[in-house]
Amino acid sequence: MPTRTLPELFEKNRAWARHMTERDPAFFQTLSAQQAPRYLWIGCSDSRVPANEIVGLLPGELFVHRNVANVVVHTDLNCLSVLQYAVDALKVEHVIVCGHYGCGGVRAAYLGSSLGLIDNWLRHVQDVRDTHAALVAAAGGEDARINRLCELNVVEQVRHVCQTTIVAEAWRRQQPLSVHGWIYDLRDRLLHDLGCTVAAGAEVASVYEQALGQM
Repeated sequence: MPTRTLPELFEKNRAWARHMTERDPAFFQTLSAQQAPRYLWIGCSDSRVPANEIVGLLPGELFVHRNVANVVVHTDLNCLSVLQYAVDALKVEHVIVCGHYGCGGVRAAYLGSSLGLIDNWLRHVQDVRDTHAALVAAAGGEDARINRLCELNVVEQVRHVCQTTIVAEAWRRQQPLSVHGWIYDLRDRLLHDLGCTVAAGAEVASVYEQALGQM
């Protein structure tokens, strides 16, 4: 019979709340009053990649959107709504697209695995694979090729973020906003900058080509 309660998680919640209050008695009161993050994180749903913890930020300091393989699709109203709220309402200064090496979604897309409904979503990553087939093939063995595809996927999604009307309009009105492409390594727990930071619409094409040239 399915378990209907999860008491262990409620206990962990209470322990976490006690710990945070001991560190800062006013923490939750301040947090409940407003959120004013400077950053939007667009990352993978993988449970091994906790956005706040990776960058050492507290709740309220990082606005987060996650999906399988950190994909930004121009018809995904969920992602676009998060991006629009972050840019227009919260006035974030940085959008970070962060992938990770060994991504299961990217691996499935590379191998053409059949997983059901998600195959349709991973078709976007397969498009990246096909567009940059030569760069992927030149990476070496299978694991290296998959990791190269993880990197290329981040670069493509940075470009997609920059191409949204949301970001384009922010730059048009000269709102300070930068879009960054990073990747996280589960083995050493470190972030790596992929060299594809864009801070203006005029930079998109040149930064994209420069990032690909580093692959």
